[in-house]
Amino acid sequence: MPLKIDRLNLMLGLTIVLSVFSSFSVMAAKVSFKEFCPQLVGQWAGDAAKAGEIPRKVAITGFCSHDQRQLILSVSIGTRAPFSETWWFREQGDQVLLTYYDGVAEDKQQLFSLYRQNGDYSLLGEGVVNARPALIQLLFDAQAQAQTRAQNQAGGWQWTQNIQYLDDDIDRYQLFRGIEMTPVAPSP
Repeated sequence: MPLKIDRLNLMLGLTIVLSVFSSFSVMAAKVSFKEFCPQLVGQWAGDAAKAGEIPRKVAITGFCSHDQRQLILSVSIGTRAPFSETWWFREQGDQVLLTYYDGVAEDKQQLFSLYRQNGDYSLLGEGVVNARPALIQLLFDAQAQAQTRAQNQAGGWQWTQNIQYLDDDIDRYQLFRGIEMTPVAPSP
């Protein structure tokens, strides 16, 4: 009997995964990395926190390579950790390879598919979080600010890192971490 239940759970899990991906793909369109990369270039500042933690001030610097196939986001997290985080996104055919380094643990890599919907960008991939299989979403939600609304430009980004465990009955993403990215005005 346990074998039948495990198969049923596996089939149910695969159905949920496929429905999440298919419903998202209906609402969003796959885009090229060259469209995404230049959107995050510049100096940003804001608050960042994992779910349930007190937010801390961060500074983010974004660099896009000349050929727009690589993006580096450096997140300086002040006194919380001894080093900055480095998020290195690279175009790999029709996918995006992320290499993450926090100055302490070994590099982590993850493959994602890149989508766009209503000015927001979402990187979706399947991996392991806390030793559990999960869908991983890096969502860059465009934020308009009063001074840029008149020019119809994004005022910044709300970068959320979301997970959905595949071995769980909850069929929605859970917030893992959020980073506010407000543009920093250039020094005069």
